[in-house]
Amino acid sequence: MLSNPENLRYLSSQAGIREAYASGAILEGRVLLCDNGHNLHVDLGAMQGLIPRVEGALGIAEGEVRDIALISRVNKPVMFRVTGFDTNEAGEVIALLSRVSVQRECVESYINQLQPGDVIDARVSHMENFGVFADVGAGVSALLPIDAISVSRIPHPNARFTAGQMIRAVVKGRDDQGRLLLSHKELLGTWQENADLFSPGETVPGIVRSVEKYGVFVELTPNLAGLAEFSEDVADGYHASVYIKSILPERMKIKLIIVDSFPADYPVKALNYFVQSDHIDHWVYSPPGCERVTESIF
Repeated sequence: MLSNPENLRYLSSQAGIREAYASGAILEGRVLLCDNGHNLHVDLGAMQGLIPRVEGALGIAEGEVRDIALISRVNKPVMFRVTGFDTNEAGEVIALLSRVSVQRECVESYINQLQPGDVIDARVSHMENFGVFADVGAGVSALLPIDAISVSRIPHPNARFTAGQMIRAVVKGRDDQGRLLLSHKELLGTWQENADLFSPGETVPGIVRSVEKYGVFVELTPNLAGLAEFSEDVADGYHASVYIKSILPERMKIKLIIVDSFPADYPVKALNYFVQSDHIDHWVYSPPGCERVTESIF
């Protein structure tokens, strides 16, 4: 919302900010400082804005959320409502803001209405070894576990995403704290849909994901990997050029020959989403006739 004309109009003058207060409009501004009391100071343009600590994030007042949720907002945009006005030590008028008000409304009117299988937009907030925290609305976080990101296994979510990236995700359920749990791999295509992108005899790029004694797994797409013979000259994370020897749908296997492999720092590829609908109930990864069935039921 930062560059939204309506947002800019409200923040262009003190009169506009007072109008936003009177109407209860939702605004967005960038956090400039988290002070030693963990209050957030927000750039409103026409005046200073202050989000008191307990109004900075859902769960802070109850002790359910740590202050890192506030500290991590510095230099990032946040959504809020103007709840009143005060004066600072210099006698200047400042706007008092509430982020919790917007988050609570988002939870009640949107997030609580979501059902397993709903496909939603989310923004990658930050990444840990175990998964991704994604903003699903007004700064409310959902968890996307690393094993639900793609069929091809990755060492860390940053092998697939970048911070701030907009993604699509499927609602899987909720954890014990009521936080939304997401999945992602179901949107990246079935085995057959990905295999149809390739043909035997082609030499294509790939990424080495696992080196085992019996062979090397090379990722061709996030939801498709093939197996090449073991080689001591490759390592996890290496980029490779691979020759496609055969594609075997009945065994859900692709046999590869590594032509070359090398370390490289290429940017993360854009994701290709095969699912365009807003809801899925059942997703079968494995191709028809395959003995091993891999599926997700929502």
